[in-house]
Amino acid sequence: MATDTTQRGARPAGTLTAWQGMARQYDYWLTVYKRTWRGGVISSFLTPLFYVVAMGVLLGGFIDGDPARLEGATSYLAFIVPGLVAAHAMQIAVSESTYPVMGAIKWHKTFFAQLATPLAVRDLVNAFVAFVVFRIASACAVFMLVLAPFGVFESWWGPFLAWVAQVLVGTAFALLTFGYSARLKSEEGFGVLFRLGVLPLTLFSGAFFPVANLGPVLEWVARLTPLWHGVSLSRMFCLDTVDWPVAAVNVVVLVALCVLGWFWSVRGLDKRLEV
Repeated sequence: MATDTTQRGARPAGTLTAWQGMARQYDYWLTVYKRTWRGGVISSFLTPLFYVVAMGVLLGGFIDGDPARLEGATSYLAFIVPGLVAAHAMQIAVSESTYPVMGAIKWHKTFFAQLATPLAVRDLVNAFVAFVVFRIASACAVFMLVLAPFGVFESWWGPFLAWVAQVLVGTAFALLTFGYSARLKSEEGFGVLFRLGVLPLTLFSGAFFPVANLGPVLEWVARLTPLWHGVSLSRMFCLDTVDWPVAAVNVVVLVALCVLGWFWSVRGLDKRLEV
């Protein structure tokens, strides 16, 4: 299905702005959410809560709360919660940006239909990612609210900044995953992504234990991963142990990944919709 190069690529003067392009798709994504939100209730809210109770409360009862070993946390529950929410943001982002993207290209061809309107490729990416960010933000917000009674937050402002950090790391993964999904011709590549990407990042990016336990070499490998930057920000804000130079580096890395991911996504979808 061929489309006009001007329509697909850079938006010419006088056409829709970025905000107008997203607003034009508001009704579509609202309808999608109304039809699918029930299926995400368990995975978005209940399962993480059960995970925290099992790992943080029950298992955590057998672990000494040594702040020197738990990055300032006075209990394993306080240590694990911020990292789990950040990892949860990553998992939602990847899940929402894999099969749905391929479906919109390969199966029900929603992107082709949307591109037949005055929308440009960047509008499709912006609206899709905005919807995914909404999913991430709402899930993380509810997660943080449910955890408030556990007494794991050391300040009133920390959870708000931690939530922003969780949304930021989720956005970075949503954009990077979108670009990956837009280039795949078969869904078999998603298995590789989940097994060799999502699972190792979840386990070895500092969510469950300090990355210092990995040894000098693997510790620095872990610190280079996007999820570690999100876990670091989320934990520092929740525990009120903010190292501002480190936090600044974390933010710069995640914002840079968002920018690179956006260009990667637009370019990938642009080339994919040429045929």
